[in-house]
Amino acid sequence: MIERYHVQPKIDPSEETRKIIDFLKDYAKHYPFVTGFVLGISGGQDSTLAGKLAQMAVDELNEEEDKQYTFTALRLPYGKQFDEDDCQLALQFIQPTETLTIDVKRAVDASVQALKEAGVEVSDFVKGNEKARERMKVQYSVAAMRGAIVLGSDHAAEGITGFYTKYGDGGADVMPLFNLNKRQGAQILEHLNCPPVLYHKVPTADLEEDRPAQPDEEALGVTYAEIDDYLEGKDVSAKARQRIEQLYEQSMHKRHLPITRFDTFWK
Repeated sequence: MIERYHVQPKIDPSEETRKIIDFLKDYAKHYPFVTGFVLGISGGQDSTLAGKLAQMAVDELNEEEDKQYTFTALRLPYGKQFDEDDCQLALQFIQPTETLTIDVKRAVDASVQALKEAGVEVSDFVKGNEKARERMKVQYSVAAMRGAIVLGSDHAAEGITGFYTKYGDGGADVMPLFNLNKRQGAQILEHLNCPPVLYHKVPTADLEEDRPAQPDEEALGVTYAEIDDYLEGKDVSAKARQRIEQLYEQSMHKRHLPITRFDTFWK
């Protein structure tokens, strides 16, 4: 798993910042149709970091290229978001080229109602996945109209545990934080002078209404500190190791493209 996600035991936040920005710039320059990036900003650590790096890449591209690039930050609440103040603070820190707010509640509720009318009453958990997929659908619609690519904010600690929605937040074009664990992302934000509240807050996907703002670690059954230690090759308890590897195996289906009958690795 460490090899798959290219996680390093230690990072230099300055060097890692430079590598990610250069990666985003190289990707944008490689495809003539690309005029920028789109990302949903939740007010959490991961989207704040990915958004800031995207804006930094755009700023440099605009200085270097005879072409105008943009970063569009999307606010995608389901009705009223409990940590809206954090979202606004994240946007102030990122300073995106453009900010759009699109409430996904009506679209999600309409989908859930249509399913119910067809005899399929979805659970609160599945409705949470509906929210994640609707948000990604909106990002792709905006990206299509902006000539942009969709960024994802998933990182290695989420990657190995499968803590993302298939074809939801896991369905982006580019994952700039792929090789970072949770604590390394925080180190980069600290290096970038991000308000500490944004990377010290308790991480939550906040998708389920039965358990609003449920901490990620409670849902995972293992702490990010333990996952980060595992990814850095440090010793973790047998219980933590077993849980991490169980989550990895259970979520394997999320890590490959759709299966055809010519694929043999799944048998």
